[in-house]
Amino acid sequence: MNNLIALVSSATMETLIMVLSSTFFSLLLGLPLGILLCVTDPAGGIIPKPLLYQVLSRIVNILRSFPFIILIILLIPLSRLIVGTSIGTVATIVPLSIAAAPFVARIIETALKEVEPGVIQAARAMGSTTTQIIFKVLLPEAMPSLVSGMTLTIINLIGYSAMAGAIGGGGLGDLAIRYGYQRFRSDVMLAAVIVILVLVEVIQVAGSKIAARLMAKR
Repeated sequence: MNNLIALVSSATMETLIMVLSSTFFSLLLGLPLGILLCVTDPAGGIIPKPLLYQVLSRIVNILRSFPFIILIILLIPLSRLIVGTSIGTVATIVPLSIAAAPFVARIIETALKEVEPGVIQAARAMGSTTTQIIFKVLLPEAMPSLVSGMTLTIINLIGYSAMAGAIGGGGLGDLAIRYGYQRFRSDVMLAAVIVILVLVEVIQVAGSKIAARLMAKR
């Protein structure tokens, strides 16, 4: 029993490290991309640039279309270049971040486009610059939707991190496969699944409450 608790605890920490780190890096990559997609949209962006929008939109669509397992394999050379290895918890952060970035970009684009046009027009009438509109109007107004979207992103990353266990990515997925499935330890597999379900539920509840509070303050 003690051995099982130790295994699950260690794997849970690895999963949290992967998910939180990749969430940070995917937001770092996806935020500017999502903002660009919103403001350059020819159908209502504040600085319409049809060609740039089409190029960025195609790139995002292509990256989103890759199955995650295939993407991990394709990014093995990049993982080795950045972290020096292609297996383990740290190495998995690279494909997780890249896989989530286009998803984050679309979430941000969609959330920003939900802001009432009248609010943007009022900001323009007051002499606000494009940068001020983005950071003082669009992002604050869209914050509840952004929180809900990032909650969904984190939940998806938990699922991705579990899939990464199939190729030695570490975490709860790796624990379930190597110690549970391959060694016929149903108790280990069940424990890993339960922890993943608990993590998803906790994150969903926390994200919903934060989004509701932000909405109430608007």
